[in-house]
Amino acid sequence: MKSDIEIAQNAKLLPIEDIAAKVGVAKDCLINFGPSIAKIDTSKLPKKNKSNAKLILVTAMSPTPAGEGKTTTTIGLADALSYVGKKSMVCVREPSLGPVFGMKGGATGGGMSQALPMENINLHFTGDFHAITSANNLLSALIDNHIWHGNELGIDVNRISFDRCLDMNDRSLRQVKVEMSRYQYTSKFNITVASEVMAIFCLATSYKDLEKRLGEMEVAKHIDPSKPPILAKDLKAQGPMVALLKDAFMPNLVQTIHHTPTLVHGGPFANIAHGCNSYAATNLALSLSDYVVTEAGFGADLGAEKFIDIKCRQTGLEPHMIVLVATIRALKYHGGIEVADLNQENLQALALGFENLKRHIENCSEHYGLDLIVAINQFSADTQDEIAFVKTAVEKLGFQAILCNHWSEGAKGAVELANAAITLLENNKSNFRYVYEPDLSLKQKIEVLAKKIYRAKSVIYEPEADEQINELAKLYDNLPVCIAKTPYSFSSDPKQRGAATDHDLNIREIRLSRGAGFIVAVCGDLMTLPGLPKIPASEHIFVDKKGNIVGLS
Repeated sequence: MKSDIEIAQNAKLLPIEDIAAKVGVAKDCLINFGPSIAKIDTSKLPKKNKSNAKLILVTAMSPTPAGEGKTTTTIGLADALSYVGKKSMVCVREPSLGPVFGMKGGATGGGMSQALPMENINLHFTGDFHAITSANNLLSALIDNHIWHGNELGIDVNRISFDRCLDMNDRSLRQVKVEMSRYQYTSKFNITVASEVMAIFCLATSYKDLEKRLGEMEVAKHIDPSKPPILAKDLKAQGPMVALLKDAFMPNLVQTIHHTPTLVHGGPFANIAHGCNSYAATNLALSLSDYVVTEAGFGADLGAEKFIDIKCRQTGLEPHMIVLVATIRALKYHGGIEVADLNQENLQALALGFENLKRHIENCSEHYGLDLIVAINQFSADTQDEIAFVKTAVEKLGFQAILCNHWSEGAKGAVELANAAITLLENNKSNFRYVYEPDLSLKQKIEVLAKKIYRAKSVIYEPEADEQINELAKLYDNLPVCIAKTPYSFSSDPKQRGAATDHDLNIREIRLSRGAGFIVAVCGDLMTLPGLPKIPASEHIFVDKKGNIVGLS
C-alpha cells in the first residue's frame, strides 16, 4: 500500500490557472508560486452579488491516537460534490510545522483525498506563517526598543503580556529571560498558530480591519496602575505589521487529487485558539462556488463551537449543516480499548465509546441548531456488525450515518455522503444559533460552555485566574470566550475518554486577546508551546537521491 506522500507525488496536477478557471478566477488575478500554487488577489476580482452558496462545516468526535480523518473527509466530500456535478470548493487551514515534525504529521488529508502539492503545503508553502511570525516578533522588538530608548509610554517590564512566537515545537522557549543592561524581565514564546496575530489574521475581514485589530492588541500594563494599558498602536506597530502581512493575507489556491479548487489559508490551533481557516478564504470561496466545505479543528466541542461562537459571530458567516466525522476505531478507543487492540471486533467497547459521538451529535443539534450527517470514515479492519451498530445507533437519534471510503477511492468513495448532504441542504431544517448570548458575563459564558457543551458540574478557577477574569470583566464582559483545553476529552483531563460528565472544568489562566476580540480561558495543563514526542515524526523525514521528500505524512 502506497503512503500518503507517494500517492501525492504520483498524482497528476493541472496548471493552477486551469484550477482557477473552474471557479471563474482569471489568470491576471493570480500571483503564482510555481505551476501548482497561487495567491488570489481579491482586489482584481469583479464585484459579485450576495452569495447563495451553501457552507458545510466538517467537524468530528473527540480525537484519538486512532485517527478520525476530518481533513480527509472535508476534501473527499468536496471532491464528491464536484464529481456529481456541483461547483464546490475546499477551505482548510495551513499546517503548522510543530505537528508536521512532531506527533500529528501534516494536515493535507490522506490517501486519495489530499490537497496538493502535499510537500509544499505541509512545509514552507507560500511563507504565510513566516510572515505572521515576523509580524509578531517585530512588535516584540518594538516593545523592547521603546523601553531601551527611555520608555516614554511607561511600559511596566514586569507586566508585558505580548509574547514572541515560533512555528515549531520547542519546549525550551516556554520561558526565557530578557537580560539587557538597562532592564530585565521574564518572557516566553508561543507556537505561531497560538499567537494573537494568527487569530487576528484569520478573523480580519479586510486590510483595514486587519490594521485596526493589530493596533488594538494589548502589549503591556502601564507602570502607573491608574493609567490605561499600552496597545500596539501606541508603538505605531500596526502599519509595518500589515506591510509584512500584505501578501500573506491573500488566500492560497491549490487543488485536490481530483482537481477540486482548494483554499488553504491561516491556521490557528483549535485547542488554543479558534481553530478555523481564515474568513478571507471562506468568504472568497462562498463568492466563487455553490458548495463550500470547510473544517473546524479537533472535536465539535472545540473547533465547531469556536467556529460558531467566535468566527461566525464576528463575521456574519452561517454554516448550513454539519458533517460529523467518526471512525469505528476511535469509538472503541473511547470505549476503553488501547490502540494495539483496535483492529479486533468489540461491540461492547463500541457501545461504550458511542457515548462520545452521541454527545457531539446532541451538541451540534441542540446547542448549535444545525442538522447533520455522521460520516463513518472506514478502516479496513471495521466489521459489518460494527458498522451496522453505529448506523443503527445514529438513526435512533434521528440522524443518518453514511459509510465513506474516500481515503481509498477518492471522490467515488464519498458520493453517497455528497448526495445525502445535497438532499439535506435542499430540505434544510437547521435553526442556526450561538451557544450563549453576548450580554452574559464572562463567567456566565464559561459556565454555559462548561455545562451545556462539556457537561461539567462546575467551573473551578485557580486564584490567579479568578483575579484575572474579575479584572477583565470590568471592560470586556461583552467579548466571546475561547476555551483553551485538551481536545481529547470533554473535560480538562485528557485521560477521561468517552463522554465525561459531572467533572470540574479547571481554569488556571485568563488571557485577553483584545485585537482578536475574545477572552482565552486556559484549562488544565495545556501548553501554548507544545513539545516534541520522544520519537518525533521528523526522524522519518528526509530527501532521497532523486530529490524527493520521503516520510512526510
